Amino acid sequence: MDIKPVKDYFYWLYYQYLLITCSYVLEPWEQSMFHTVTLTVFAMVVYTAYVFIPIHVRLAFEFFSQIFGGQPESTV
Repeated sequence: MDIKPVKDYFYWLYYQYLLITCSYVLEPWEQSMFHTVTLTVFAMVVYTAYVFIPIHVRLAFEFFSQIFGGQPESTV
């Protein structure tokens, strides 16, 4: 298995990221700060989605099942 095409693809993705965010014009210390903030925000979004989306999906499912004639849950 040749690793070079995979490495080239990741390099191309990183280059696209630099072009889209225009961070290639920043100085190295500015790039470091920008990447740190971007990674932190992305990590917080992923964590929040992981924690809260299943709860909202369950609540929406319960809501719509009650609207469309689902059986009420037993209180026992």
